Amino acid sequence: MFNRRTTLSKFLIEQLKGSPDSNALAALLVDVAAAIKAISAVAAKGALDGNTGSLDTQNVQGETQKPLDLLTNEIILRHCDWGGLVAGMASEEMEQPFDIPGEYSRGRYLLLFDPLDGSANIDLNVAVGTIFSVLVHDRDDAPVEADYLQPGNRQVAAGYAIYGPSTILVLSVGQGSHGFTLDKEIGNFILTHPNLRVPDETDQFAINTSNERFWEPPMQRYVEECKAGKTGPRGRDFNMRWIASMVADVHRILIRGGVFSYPRDNKAPNKGGRLRLLYEANPMAMLIEQAGGLASTGRNRILDKQPEQLHQRVPVILGSKCEVERIERYHREFDDGTDQPFVSPLFNERSLFRPEARA
Repeated sequence: MFNRRTTLSKFLIEQLKGSPDSNALAALLVDVAAAIKAISAVAAKGALDGNTGSLDTQNVQGETQKPLDLLTNEIILRHCDWGGLVAGMASEEMEQPFDIPGEYSRGRYLLLFDPLDGSANIDLNVAVGTIFSVLVHDRDDAPVEADYLQPGNRQVAAGYAIYGPSTILVLSVGQGSHGFTLDKEIGNFILTHPNLRVPDETDQFAINTSNERFWEPPMQRYVEECKAGKTGPRGRDFNMRWIASMVADVHRILIRGGVFSYPRDNKAPNKGGRLRLLYEANPMAMLIEQAGGLASTGRNRILDKQPEQLHQRVPVILGSKCEVERIERYHREFDDGTDQPFVSPLFNERSLFRPEARA
C-alpha cells in the first residue's frame, strides 16, 4: 500500500519557499544526496570491492589516506561539478579548492565537505559518514581560497550522512535540523526525524580520555567531575561514550542528547585543535544550534569564528546547552584566575586546578 511520505525534494521545496535562489540551492542539495546514495552503496560493500586497508599517500593534514577517502571524494566532485550550481568546491582531502571544469557553467554556491569522516574505522565496520557545508559565492569571478574563508554563521545549508544499519541524512537549511532515512527500495530519502532537538540537560559525554594528560585544566576539571559521579560536585552519575567518528558521536547527541568534546590540547599545540573548522566544526555547529544545542571552542561560539586558513583546525565542544555553558564557564574561570580548586577522590588532596599548579 502506498503511503504519502515526505521526500527530501518535497521537504526542500517547502522549506526554501520564498528564499532567494531557492531552486538552485534545493537542486544542489539533491545532487549532494545523490552522491551520498552512491557512497552508501560503495561503503556497504566493504572489503568486497577491495577498498579496505590504507594507501601510501597522505592528505594535506599528514594523515594516511584510505582507498575510500579518495573514492568518496571523487564521487562528490563528479556528482556536483557539472550542473551549474557550484562556483567551486573544497575538501578535507584536497590541498587546494577544486575549480569547476571549463566546459561547465558556474553557480553561486561553494560546497565544502569531508567525504568520509571516521574513515580510520572503515576496516572495523564501524559507522562512518560524510559532512558538508554550503556557502554563497557573491562574486562573478571564479572563487579563490579567500572566498571559502567565511564564518559558519554564513552557511546557507549544512548536513551529514551516517552510513550504519541504515543510511541517514541530517540536514539544515536554517529552519531546524531534520533527519531523512534512505529507502533503498525506491532510492529516495524520506523524512523520518523532523525537528530534531538536543535536550538542555544530559548525563552523557563523549571524549577521548586517552588524551586527558594533554588537555587544558578546564577540560580536565570538567571530565574529572563527571567521572566522580554522585560522590563528586555534580551529584549525579554520567556515562561516557566515544566512537571515534565525529558523525556517529554527533548523531547520537542529536538523537539522545549529550556533549561531544574534542578540546584543545598540548599534544600538538601548533595545530590549535583537532577538527577542521570549515569541513567539520562549522556544519556540525549549525546542525546542533538549529536543534537547540550550543557549539563552542570552549571560549567562543564556533559559528562566529573567522577562518584564516582552508584547513584550519579548532577545538570543538558541542551538544546539550547546560553542559556546553558549564565548560565555557570553566574556561573563563581558568583564564581569569577565579577557578575553584577541585579535589578528586581519585587523587586525594592533589588538584590540577589550584592557581599555583599553573606556574
